[in-house]
Amino acid sequence: MSYLGLLFPKTNQWRLRLTRDQLMMLLAAVNLLSLGLETYLAHLISGTIVPREYIPIYFGFASGIILLAAGLIALRRRVLATWLATIVLVSSIVVGLVGTYFHVIRAVLPSAPEGARVSLGLLVWAPPILAPLTFALVGLWGLSAAWIENPVNSGVLQIGAGRTLRLPYSKTQAYLFMVSMGTLITLISSVLDHARSSFENPWLWVPVVAGVLGTVIPAGLAALTNPKPGDVAMHVVAMIVLIVVGVMGAAFHVQFDLTTEFVVVPERFIRGAPFLAPMLFANMGLFGLIAVLPPEES
Repeated sequence: MSYLGLLFPKTNQWRLRLTRDQLMMLLAAVNLLSLGLETYLAHLISGTIVPREYIPIYFGFASGIILLAAGLIALRRRVLATWLATIVLVSSIVVGLVGTYFHVIRAVLPSAPEGARVSLGLLVWAPPILAPLTFALVGLWGLSAAWIENPVNSGVLQIGAGRTLRLPYSKTQAYLFMVSMGTLITLISSVLDHARSSFENPWLWVPVVAGVLGTVIPAGLAALTNPKPGDVAMHVVAMIVLIVVGVMGAAFHVQFDLTTEFVVVPERFIRGAPFLAPMLFANMGLFGLIAVLPPEES
């Protein structure tokens, strides 16, 4: 039985055209393509993109396309597709961790006096220190989707060649913990970005509240041994809130970047409010809803 089946019993009889893991893999591919575009726009702010800054850009586009191709290959050769996806997704984790390192060292002043090397002001105005971790998160949930869990909800993943990997919890719980972690990363990035305007607009507190709910509730649901329908209902509502907040935030950012006469000036979209950033909330909401779908492979 799926988590969603606790809330809506009829969903246990659903036969989806795509399985939950296939939907997760599709979401991972779309995310990598989006990350390639978002990283390109973010790196344009400096005016000059240095060679190493092209790595996540090219990787985002290439890896997204490869994952989509792997999905087609899986229709006939599942093992080959799994290993192809595994290589791409492990690489995504590496890109995310290395990118985080480069962003962090830009946010510190190693030659400054002790106590002044790291400050809130530096973290606010530096490149977003947690943004590259999104690559790592996508890699992590993509790996979970690529490997079959057998038996369902056992936490035992088949990683090929007769080998297995045992998790301390089920794949569904792992997905929920990743939803919580991803929302927390998005929340912190949003707070640091909005801190540049000192939260003068009260609407800027809405994603903070939504982000806290989207962090705490999925983690709480994952930690429960025997969740009740009400627990799942809270999770579903929290995910829908994230989606609504993400879409509204993107609309507000686009409105901010447009001129008073609603003329599109590319420079404003590059250096103004990042119009794709709020969609990370919607992304996590969609991730959280897919996580509670029936986990069966067929």
